[in-house]
Amino acid sequence: MNILFIMYDQLRFDYLSCAGHPHLHTPNFDRVAAQGVRFTNAYVQSPICGSSRMSYYTGRYPSSHGAQWNNYPLRVGEQTMGDHLRKAGMDCWLIGKTHMHADKEGMERLGLDPDSVIGARQAECGFDVWIRDDGLWAQGPAGFYDEKRSPYNVYLKTKGYPAENPWADHANAGVKPVNRIASGWMFENADRPANIHEEDSETAWLTTKTIEFMQQAKDPWCAHVSYIKPHWPYIVPAPYHNMYGPEHVPPALRDNRERDNAHPVFDGYMNNKVGQAFQRDDTRQKVIPAYMGLIKQCDDHLGRILDHLEETGAMKDTMIVLTSDHGDYLGDHWMGEKSLFHDQSAKVPMIIYDPRDRANSTRGKTCDALVESLDITATFIEAAGGEVPGHIVEGRSLQPWLDGDSPAWREFLISEFDYSATPLAEDLSIAPRDCRLFMVFDGRWKMMHAEGGFRPMLFDLQTDPEEFIDLAKTHGFSDQLDRLYGYLARWGRRMSQRVTKSDQDIIDMRGKAGLKGVLPFMYDGEEVPRALTQYYRGEAPELPEK
Repeated sequence: MNILFIMYDQLRFDYLSCAGHPHLHTPNFDRVAAQGVRFTNAYVQSPICGSSRMSYYTGRYPSSHGAQWNNYPLRVGEQTMGDHLRKAGMDCWLIGKTHMHADKEGMERLGLDPDSVIGARQAECGFDVWIRDDGLWAQGPAGFYDEKRSPYNVYLKTKGYPAENPWADHANAGVKPVNRIASGWMFENADRPANIHEEDSETAWLTTKTIEFMQQAKDPWCAHVSYIKPHWPYIVPAPYHNMYGPEHVPPALRDNRERDNAHPVFDGYMNNKVGQAFQRDDTRQKVIPAYMGLIKQCDDHLGRILDHLEETGAMKDTMIVLTSDHGDYLGDHWMGEKSLFHDQSAKVPMIIYDPRDRANSTRGKTCDALVESLDITATFIEAAGGEVPGHIVEGRSLQPWLDGDSPAWREFLISEFDYSATPLAEDLSIAPRDCRLFMVFDGRWKMMHAEGGFRPMLFDLQTDPEEFIDLAKTHGFSDQLDRLYGYLARWGRRMSQRVTKSDQDIIDMRGKAGLKGVLPFMYDGEEVPRALTQYYRGEAPELPEK
């Protein structure tokens, strides 16, 4: 069986028709959900691109793998799904974005050549690269944000787009009536069509690269297809730019009670630049229709992939996973972007289609088990026929849920966020090691703990599904806070760094030293079987002459 692991960047869990969106019709997402299982309580391990992805790729929490922010290197030696899958006999390929930053210092220390096979895999999250494009070819006075060569820009130049940076001037910009660039960086331009033919846009291009890969691939393979969209810049080519309008923009899910005596970290994010921008109605009325258009375009190109699988007969032996690295506030809770742990940010779509007969009983079903993004690595290892190394991979395989079983499962899930690299850390005068947030969620109660001496936040999603009322502002919920803090303490005591010896390795070691003659702490040797002391009994050897 092959694995097609598709990730969309910044796709909210509720912006799919199978998840109940009232206006956005996504028949191809729905098509996979109808044949598989849609997990309705799936959360990322960190609501920021780079850290979230490293948890997907390693099956480990951010505090275990250490890459807790964008461009934080994933340390050399950290095992990834590529390492685990190759051990099980499956190739693992990248098509698109990872946001991976190589541990160059570590590679130099160990003498790893980045052009060697092992060096390249260390620098690419363990993947072999079909094509990598992180999709943020922004350009400013200090140069490009992404320092590598852009294969997408190279492609656009071969298609005749004349700009120095066609990603910025065509794929993510429209044209104003006065023949000036209408950059997607400015929200006022989000309703304009991107100045590019739709078939040359990022989503279309990466889909074509995916189909090219599948046409030549030899079994078995895992392909991580990682789209940059619907991540900002929020601008989309025709005909998707005007499929939706202000009449399709829902009222913002926000409440003045959130701003009253707000938690200092929450207050900082509500009042930062992006929060203020999305508190404007004109921003939301421009951006959200474009965001919906980007998702609609993603759905149409997903249809191209599904059609290819069906036409070639590969659908019957390809597991498909659809998910995202985090969500997008879009003005809800007075915020934009991601960062905190409201469902709009930390909850993601998760749809898995398993083609095998063993999954027939769950086709078209939903599952409300508490799923963490790091469960994906464990699921893939099991699907490839491997054994999940529980001393390394901290997630759990979702295969039992796909098979229709009801396994004993986790009581709570955890997400982490390190904001030490943000302006908010300076505003609050918090040391980097204290700029850490933790979410504990048990399916009803959601707590956010903040290091640095701050109070927690607490929400009851049963009585307050919108997460407006921070119960930690009041008295009377100490029992729930104590219980959730107990979960956090239990999680904090987990075994996460003893990755070179499994539990079974340790069990197998017990008592073996005696077979090699290491026999300390005896009085007369009768404490152990005589066979172990045989070498040490008998006549004493003579001393050599001086």
